[in-house]
Amino acid sequence: MTTPHFTGRAGMAVGALAVPMVALYFVYSGPPPEWNVLTRSLLTLVTMAVLTAFGVALARLLPRDDTGRRTIAGQLALVSLLIYVAVILFATSLEAGTPLAYPDRGMDPTTDGPLAAAMALAHGPIAHLWIAMFLLGFARAARQFTTATSPMAPGWALRGTVIVGVINLLAVPSLYFGMDATHFYAINGWGADALVGLITLVWVGFIGLGVYRSSKNRAGPLT
Repeated sequence: MTTPHFTGRAGMAVGALAVPMVALYFVYSGPPPEWNVLTRSLLTLVTMAVLTAFGVALARLLPRDDTGRRTIAGQLALVSLLIYVAVILFATSLEAGTPLAYPDRGMDPTTDGPLAAAMALAHGPIAHLWIAMFLLGFARAARQFTTATSPMAPGWALRGTVIVGVINLLAVPSLYFGMDATHFYAINGWGADALVGLITLVWVGFIGLGVYRSSKNRAGPLT
């Protein structure tokens, strides 16, 4: 399997895994049972593992300058993505810790207890800012690679990547709007947190699709 094919399939897998992962947050209107929290945490771990593989493979496709070094935009994209993965893993650890420590309390780990407050910034503005740096850095680096006959990703994928990156930047100020999860723009709200997160990870799937389709039209496949 060539690197572009692996990158594409890994990206599409991230997008597919994100849908059930986020959906589990909306199954219960009140505090979810332990199995729900642990299952969505496990799905998050798997998704982040696949996203890491996607990032490593994508790094092999990013352009380099005349000295053989990766461009600043490409390096920013790679580092930002790996930091994003680390932040989400940290927040997931805090989230799963609530039902593990208090299995019979009926607590919602995203709103109840001190761990909810501790993970709010990580799941929200921190994650939004760093994934935005990945998206915008990738879009810039990919345009540097692109030629008329050998695009790294199609134009629609790069334009969409910029739009999703800007959406994430717009969600960063949500830290000023409290922790009422029923509010769209709250730091842990269904809009600024869950919806934006879902759009972002699903779009990674579209990036993967774009890279995969472009590789099929490339005269000399990268390995």
